[in-house]
This record gives sequence, C-alpha cells and structure tokens, in this order.
Amino acid sequence: MNDTRTDREPVTAEQREREEQVTRQVLASFDGCADPRLREIMRSLVSHLHAFVRDVRLTEDEWTKGIDFLTRTGHITDDRRQEFILLSDVLGASMQTVAVNNEAYGDATEATVFGPFFVEDSPEIAQGGDLAFGAAGEPCWVEGTVTDDAGAPVAGARIEVWEADEDGFYDTQYGDDRTAARAHLFSDSEGRYRFWGLTPTPYPIPHDGPVGGLLAATGRSPMRASHLHFMVSAPARRTLVTHIFVRGDELLDRDSVFGVKESLVKDFVTQPARTPTPDGRDLGERSWSRVRFDIVLAPDGT
Repeated sequence: MNDTRTDREPVTAEQREREEQVTRQVLASFDGCADPRLREIMRSLVSHLHAFVRDVRLTEDEWTKGIDFLTRTGHITDDRRQEFILLSDVLGASMQTVAVNNEAYGDATEATVFGPFFVEDSPEIAQGGDLAFGAAGEPCWVEGTVTDDAGAPVAGARIEVWEADEDGFYDTQYGDDRTAARAHLFSDSEGRYRFWGLTPTPYPIPHDGPVGGLLAATGRSPMRASHLHFMVSAPARRTLVTHIFVRGDELLDRDSVFGVKESLVKDFVTQPARTPTPDGRDLGERSWSRVRFDIVLAPDGT
C-alpha cells in the first residue's frame, strides 16, 4: 500500500452527498429486521464502516488487500488456532469488549483478555495438584482465596488455569494430542485453593500468519508479557476471565494484546533449590517460585 494519499483534493458537497446516500440506503435495508438488538448492531456497524471508508478515502486496491487479509485469516483458522481472536486481541477490540462487559465493582478482581488458547474439558486436579502434566518449565506454587465482594469465602468455585510452557508454546500448538499446562480445580470450604503450575515466561503470539504480518508491517512486536490464565466461576457470581502477570517483566508496558492491568501484576518470588516447599514436595536441585493471588468475584449481573 504505497499510496499515502496525503495530498487529497477536498471532497465536494456533491460527492459527499453521493457517498452519504449509499450509507442511508444500506441503513434503511435493516428497517425490517425483527430483532431490535441485531438491527441496532448492524446499523451502527454500517455507519462506522462507511465513515471509515470515507475518512481514509479507501482505494479499491486497498479494499481488495483487506478482503484478501480477512480471507487468509479465515483459511488459517481451525479447531486448534483462532486467528480471528488473535486479530481482535492485537487491535485492542478484545480488551475493549472486556472493559464494556466487566464494569468496576468494589474490590472485584479485574478481568482481561480470554485469548485463543482456552480448551474445554481440561483435566481436574486436587488441591495442591500439578497442572504441568510434563510441560517444561520451572515449578511455581500458586495459592490464594476466592471470596465474594463482601469478603465471604466462595466454596466450590471452579478455577480453570492454563499457560504456556517455558518455550512459549501452549499444548494446542504442538502437533499431537497432548494436554499439558492446563487443568481445573475447585476452591475448598473456606474458599482456598492451591496448585503447582509453571513460572510464566514471555512468549510471542503466533506470528506466522496474517496477524503476524500485520504486526510486522506496522512495526509492532508480537511479544506477550509473562502471565498465567484464570477463569473462575461460581453460582450467583460474575464469571471472571483474567491473568496474573510477573512483576519486573520488561514487557508489562508493551504487551501485544494490551492485557496488562496494574492490579494483576503479582510477585512471583524465586525460591532457591532445596528450599522447603509448602506441601513437602521434593524438587531436588530445581529452583521454584511462589505467588499468591486472592480472587474477588463480583455478583452476577453487575
């Protein structure tokens, strides 16, 4: 796209009217839509899309390249890779949707992006269990509580956890059927939880496809700050999708999907080899880390 279009001629009143007439015709086509919410969404989408085309004076060549980009995004998407979610993430649309749908409520834990690597039906582990399932990385002891906004413990909350291994890959990115570095567990009668995971490390989002090409073309890095994913749900509570991030990570202020929030940055404290573990696990000569993450769930419907 070499046409910078910096020396545009002013748009005449006659031309502007022609362009706006197209928009009015398309908007009117939704007048018969029986679903009022769908009608609202489609009319707003058309209004903003047409305004964008007019604002940048989109060329037909640029339009064709945009269609080609979306086509390639669809072709690379399958049941193990969701390039459209990745595109939404790097454009900040995912975080904006999170912001709109998770209004601040007291001390409730902040939400962040879902990401493209969640998998249904993860294995269940007991309190103190290990979700690594053979994934490479430094062991990390994670513990905390799940409470409601009044501070009362939430027993039986389902806690889904997933993360990349030390090489920066999720299990779904390998060419086999492994399940690793993901699991779920339930908070105990006092709202407590604890498990072994891996110390998070930075990694690039998949950048061998159209989204990676977009980042390269715009001079942006594909790197994500080190993080551990959580999804926490309980009856009468708003489901929380969030991460925790490693304090001191140099990527905190330039996470490629804009997912970092200060309240989610935690201290992952390194423990030298032979430091006694909380559950007596023998890690031999391996170092490990530990982190505490106390979760506060907002009421459902807030």
